[in-house]
Amino acid sequence: MRSLRSILLTGGAGFIGSTLARQLLARPDVEQLVVLDRLTYAGSRANLITLDQDDRFRFVEGDIRDLGLVTNLLEKHHCSGIMNLAAESSVDRSIKNHEDFITTNVSGTAVLLQAARTVDVSFLQCSTDEVYGSALFPNQLDESAKIRPSSPYSASKASADLMVQATHTTYGQDVVIARCTNTYGPRQHLEKLIPTIIYHALRDLPVPIYGTGQQIRDWIHVDDCAKGLISVFEKGFSNRAYNLGAKCERTNLGIARVILKQLHKPESLIEHIQDRPGHDARYAISPRLALIELEWRARIPFRSGFEAVIRELSQSLRPS
Repeated sequence: MRSLRSILLTGGAGFIGSTLARQLLARPDVEQLVVLDRLTYAGSRANLITLDQDDRFRFVEGDIRDLGLVTNLLEKHHCSGIMNLAAESSVDRSIKNHEDFITTNVSGTAVLLQAARTVDVSFLQCSTDEVYGSALFPNQLDESAKIRPSSPYSASKASADLMVQATHTTYGQDVVIARCTNTYGPRQHLEKLIPTIIYHALRDLPVPIYGTGQQIRDWIHVDDCAKGLISVFEKGFSNRAYNLGAKCERTNLGIARVILKQLHKPESLIEHIQDRPGHDARYAISPRLALIELEWRARIPFRSGFEAVIRELSQSLRPS
């Protein structure tokens, strides 16, 4: 098993990253956690409130593309591994301008891999189910499925995955990949589907839904996702990808209806807008390999977990 003794967590001020940081610090075997984050629109120090009180926690504002900085942090803190969650992750933003997605998701990952190779530490790449593209019903895609990205965002993540695998083939680096499905939970950025719906509904504004809203997504609670990332890092076989899915498929329109019902808002708020280019119809990945090799599976029931998240996000997004 890989050691969690001292971890460099990139993108740790983001939605999933801050949840992962909390779960890592809940582990007694973690002696030090260094969070490196550029604090772009998706990252916030507010996501790390209370973690500063832990003597094992260090925060560094910086760019993963800075090889000298990353290498220095790994050496200074005697890190045992890198968990890379730093990424540009908005499909809509990638369609408008893909430059940041290439420089951060591809070039940034390459820099981290070089630093990991220099210092000889293990490397976890947090990827996405979107690299597989759309899955035909009723199939669930496993890790042997071909990579067929549909957006500049998913193409950048697929490119990063290939870079990770290439470093293992070329240099023998210890690397592992986790491909996560759609995640929900507290502290999620406003641009994502669930916070967007809640924000608009609380203000009685039109709730925008792309196209018919029949796009299907598999939803996993962020706590389950973070536990999966730890399991992949600790126990995953080198140069292997693991799907982290929850087998909880819902349409975007169905998600909107559940939220509106819980908030006691009318479905008439739903406004169907022009679908975005290349919109994948369905994401569905099989987590079977993670269950067999890592003994990991999603455990938070969607109904109770989702209702709790709606309440939590409603409090933070309520009009002042």
